[in-house]
Amino acid sequence: MILVNTDYIEGKKFEMLSIVKGSTIQSKNVGKDILSGFKTLVGGEITAYTEMMNEARAIATKRMVQEAEKLGADAVVNIRYASSAVMSGAAEVIVYGTAVRFIHM
Repeated sequence: MILVNTDYIEGKKFEMLSIVKGSTIQSKNVGKDILSGFKTLVGGEITAYTEMMNEARAIATKRMVQEAEKLGADAVVNIRYASSAVMSGAAEVIVYGTAVRFIHM
């Protein structure tokens, strides 16, 4: 599956199938949340949250790809990510794009 954030793929012609998406809501355990709170006092990267967001993006992307595969897509174009906090220590990540099938000439 080809995934791009552009509306074209060099050298490929395709038909658009449908918008596809994937999402997840992730949180860290209370212990890591408390330790991360202390990190805000001294500054720097909060690695527990970086890892959480990376994992959330990977899960959301996998779900989007699965939805595209069900449609028989060869690629997803115009991919966009968005995230938002849903509560303290928890965030939603959503990814969406347009599933396309290549036209073989």
